[in-house]
Amino acid sequence: MLTIGRLASYAGVTIRAVRHYHQIGLLQEPERDASGYRTYDAAAVVRLIRIRTLAEAGVPLARVRELLDADPETFAAATADIDRRLRGQIRTLQEHRRRIARLGGGDSLAVPEEVVDYLERLRAVGAPSVLIEGERDAWILMAARWPEAIPVMMAEKVAQLADPKTVRLYHLFGRIAESGADEELLRETADLMSDLFEQASASGELDRQDEVMPDAAFIGLVDAFADAAHPAIGRLRELIAERGWTGWTRVAKREA
Repeated sequence: MLTIGRLASYAGVTIRAVRHYHQIGLLQEPERDASGYRTYDAAAVVRLIRIRTLAEAGVPLARVRELLDADPETFAAATADIDRRLRGQIRTLQEHRRRIARLGGGDSLAVPEEVVDYLERLRAVGAPSVLIEGERDAWILMAARWPEAIPVMMAEKVAQLADPKTVRLYHLFGRIAESGADEELLRETADLMSDLFEQASASGELDRQDEVMPDAAFIGLVDAFADAAHPAIGRLRELIAERGWTGWTRVAKREA
C-alpha cells in the first residue's frame, strides 16, 4: 500500500494535485487505516496516471471523469469534440499573436487593418510622424463609431493619395503641425482644401457623407478633437468658411 507522497511520485503529479482530484471527485479518497493514514493501491496509481495523461492532453478537468468511465465509442466521440474545441482555441491564440505582432509598430492599436494600411501609405508619400499620429487617433474614434463603414472610407482615402494635390495637402499639414503656421501658409492650405472639396463635390463623394457618417453629434465630437489637436485648426476652419465651405470631418458647401 502506498502513502499519498509515494502515489504522487509514481503517477508523476504533486501531492497538491492528488488532493485536488479528491476534492473534485476524480480520485476516490481512501479511508484511514488503523494507524490513521490514508493508503492507496495500484488501481489508484493507474487511475491517477490516466487523469494526468488526459489533463496533459488538454482535456478540461470537468470532462476527465466522463472519459475515464467511457466506453470506446463514447471516448472517441468525446475526444473528437475536445479536439475541435482545442483547434478553435489555437486559432484564437494565433489571431491574438498576429494582433500582438501588429501592435509592435503602434499604429494598429484599436484601428482596423484598412486604417493601418492607409497610415503606411501616408508614410510612403512623406507625411510626417506627427501628422500620422493625429490621423491614427482620429480614425480610432471613427472606427469605434462606424466600423462597418471603414473599408469604404479607407478605399476612398487611399484613392485620394493618387492625386498630387492630396499629397501636397498632407505635406502642408505636416509643416503646420511640426513648425507652426504663418498666415500665408494657412491661406495656401485653405486654398488647396477648397480645390479638393470642389473635386469631391463634383465626383459625388460629398453627397455620400450623410449616408456613411449619419451621426451629427459624433461628427461634432471628432471636429472638437481636431480643434484641440492644434491651434491652427481653428484659423483654417475660418479660412475654409471664407471660401464657401463648412465643417471639418464632414464638409458641405455653405448656402449662399
